[in-house]
Amino acid sequence: MDIRQLEYFLAVVDHGSFNRAAAALYFSQPSLSQAIRALERDLGSDLFHRIGRRVVLTEAGTALIEPARATVRGLELARASVESVHGVRTGRVEIAAMPSQAVAPLTGMIRRFHQAHPGVSVTVRAAATPRDVTEMVRTGAAELGLLASLAPPPDTEVRAHSLPEQRFVLLAPPDGSFAPGTTVADRKELAGLRLIVGQQGTGMRRYVDDLIAEGVDVTFAVETEHRIAILPLVLAGLGLAVVTDAWRELARQAGVRVLDLEPRTSLRVTLVSRHGATTAAAKAFLRTALTEDPPCCKCCL
Repeated sequence: MDIRQLEYFLAVVDHGSFNRAAAALYFSQPSLSQAIRALERDLGSDLFHRIGRRVVLTEAGTALIEPARATVRGLELARASVESVHGVRTGRVEIAAMPSQAVAPLTGMIRRFHQAHPGVSVTVRAAATPRDVTEMVRTGAAELGLLASLAPPPDTEVRAHSLPEQRFVLLAPPDGSFAPGTTVADRKELAGLRLIVGQQGTGMRRYVDDLIAEGVDVTFAVETEHRIAILPLVLAGLGLAVVTDAWRELARQAGVRVLDLEPRTSLRVTLVSRHGATTAAAKAFLRTALTEDPPCCKCCL
């Protein structure tokens, strides 16, 4: 067994098939299959069930994921430690982020980081729920994570760095019944509305579920896992959406009305990192990420 075989194994796990993993690795699919077969012979156990073009992890394959990630990360850490002697000039930082937080504050974080370390690339991996983020960081699928939740993640799994909270707002079409600048002063004003909602486990879905539990009668017009589809759906008049104010500026630029919701309800935004050693690039990203943007003008002071 060697480190490259483990990298190939993890590529298949992360991409869900030999074909997609081979394309991501710029490697031929037969050669990748051969490498995985060699790893399985070394371990004396099948790692995947081959079902047509799909692959499903065996029990042995599932057991290998975490130690494989730890081994690959250990090698990356060793390389990064040597490179850091000359400063953080090259390398890569992998960040798992939920969709809304990938809009803000992550965009600003990456901008500040690239200003300080232009030679280091940033890879953003999609995570749908807070649990997805913490699990990706805990197991080594990403070094850092960005999430929003009602409560901070447990310190036993990851190291948490608190960021400013994000409040919930309502997105409405420009020709809708809510006038520009309106504040929805009571949740009962949402009764009878058709809403575009996210998947279970997300903060925006939890807000709507709480509305229903309080007896506010709303209709699910669209339920989507694709957060990027929310603005076009609102603009098309298919419904309204409760999101965090990470979307505020993009929504306004798109022509969607952004309405504050009262009573104010917010999500905790947290940047998380792994316990133990991290690469110099990840440490540098943490330093710049936790530094707030300076005010853009006197009115922001």
